[in-house]
Amino acid sequence: MRIHGEMPPEKEEEEKVKSLSSSIQQPQKLVVVGYALTSKKKKSFLQPKLEVLARDKGILFVAIDLNRPLLDQGPFDVVLHKLLGKDWCGAIEDYRKKNPEVAVLDPPDAIEQLLNRQSMLNDVTDLNLSDSYGKVCVPRQMVINNDPSSIPHEVTRAGLKLPLVAKPLVVDGTAKSHEMFLAYDQFSLSELEPPLVLQEFVNHGGILFKVYIVGEAIKVVRRFSLPNVTKQELSKVEGVFRFPRVSSAAASADDADLDPSVAGEILRNILLFSFRF
Repeated sequence: MRIHGEMPPEKEEEEKVKSLSSSIQQPQKLVVVGYALTSKKKKSFLQPKLEVLARDKGILFVAIDLNRPLLDQGPFDVVLHKLLGKDWCGAIEDYRKKNPEVAVLDPPDAIEQLLNRQSMLNDVTDLNLSDSYGKVCVPRQMVINNDPSSIPHEVTRAGLKLPLVAKPLVVDGTAKSHEMFLAYDQFSLSELEPPLVLQEFVNHGGILFKVYIVGEAIKVVRRFSLPNVTKQELSKVEGVFRFPRVSSAAASADDADLDPSVAGEILRNILLFSFRF
């Protein structure tokens, strides 16, 4: 006996076959990703293995021709870019307005927030994040826009403690913008080249953690960083020391020894913090 409205067994099988046939006959819709990357970024990011994996998942990467108007290219489902410059940002904004259905990663206004080291860290400070697992904060810092000879006086007036980390204020993708300096004495600060951000150095075991989050996927990697500075070293060492490309992918510390209890606690707090957003 069948309940009213229930499909007969033979009819149900017929519908299953129709549904299966339909899924076989209709090819998977491709997601077309137009990309505009520097040659260096393309080489490091767009590996053959990634392209093969993407094709298997129905994703096709297509290079954007920078010598042609962006609006004349496509159609794209996603535009992935890592280029700077007024003309390019203008082209991206124009494209977004005329193609609102296309996901642009990332919009220029969102990128601008991360191009300035002062603004990116101020946002973290403003969040005032703290709970029973500790506090998420940034080192005390100040911005120097000009006149390097005034830096020692400005540092004294702000009450910043040595040693100080100096970083270029603007992050523009060049090697110079990723340079970092560690200043051990106040008078050597005048050797630095503004505009820059000065931060109090915090000992952290020479290791830092980078957390990458896409949707619900979380990837944590370890990178070598600046070594700890002892009180004895601070009393004997003078000058400003340059550190190029600190914490880059080449400085991977995933195999470095780390106290398991320290590593576990740090990672646990990172993941707890990540899942709150």
